Amino acid sequence: MLKFNRTYFILSVVLLAIEIIIALYAHDAYIRPFVGDFFVVMLIYCFIRSFAGYNVNRTLIGVLLFAYVLEVLQYFHIVNLLGLQDVAAARVIIGTYFAWTDMLMYTLGVLLVWLIERRLKRV
Repeated sequence: MLKFNRTYFILSVVLLAIEIIIALYAHDAYIRPFVGDFFVVMLIYCFIRSFAGYNVNRTLIGVLLFAYVLEVLQYFHIVNLLGLQDVAAARVIIGTYFAWTDMLMYTLGVLLVWLIERRLKRV
């Protein structure tokens, strides 16, 4: 199952760079709250596929469920419960507030990846 895939790795590096740029420079009402969430599931998917040749559908479902669980944990203020409220990286990576729009953006991001993979006939 473990096999390095350079294409997915390069995609994950590019997506990580985009996420970092968004986190550092996008302080608006659209790109940061929506585009970042849209791309983060793609980043996680590509990173997993960089090292493991798991089934596309199962990987996408796993990534989506992971994102959903993290979002629900934000509803319960997991950063505060873990005592990480003063750790900027924890607040950025884990998040600090629940939003239904985040769930929508995760879903749309996974759907786009699924459509691309289907088009490339990997599904």
